[in-house]
Amino acid sequence: MHELTGKITGLSKDYVTDGAFLTLCIKESPAAKACVDDLYGKDISVKISQYRERRSNDANAYCWVLIGKLAEKLNIPRDEIYRDAIKQIGGNYEVVCTMDDAVDKLCRGWSKNGIGWQTDTMPSKIKGCTNVLLYYGSSTYDTAQMSRLVSIVQAACDEQGISTKTPDEIANLLSLWGENNG
Repeated sequence: MHELTGKITGLSKDYVTDGAFLTLCIKESPAAKACVDDLYGKDISVKISQYRERRSNDANAYCWVLIGKLAEKLNIPRDEIYRDAIKQIGGNYEVVCTMDDAVDKLCRGWSKNGIGWQTDTMPSKIKGCTNVLLYYGSSTYDTAQMSRLVSIVQAACDEQGISTKTPDEIANLLSLWGENNG
């Protein structure tokens, strides 16, 4: 599989074959050349989504430093603080309607992905089913989601009088991902 970044620059129609041509301007890279070398002229599957920078490892490390300080001050396990913050950020879960007898298996399986990968349940209007909220852990977060997570943890630290970085320092941590890891 090849993952490339670029922009859609055009769409045209071939009136002879009734096919559509989607024109992409891909950032030139060894990955783009490898993609063409591997797949040129072959049938392919295409999935296109808006590009978002992934979270910064520095921002992630800073978040865990703050979580550790909170855990020490409040005498609460750090995983509990992290899991509570995950549920507050929004936009980081899917709702799946599941047969009642499969809910426990789904929840157990989902949680095996990591500490932040957790579930909640709520009643479904469909008889014999339950709605399961599947929360994604921060390893999947883009910069905006990671920023919300850090902000939530930082606010909790501020309430407890725990020293934190300034908003500018945090913005710098979040921007480093593009320079160091992109």
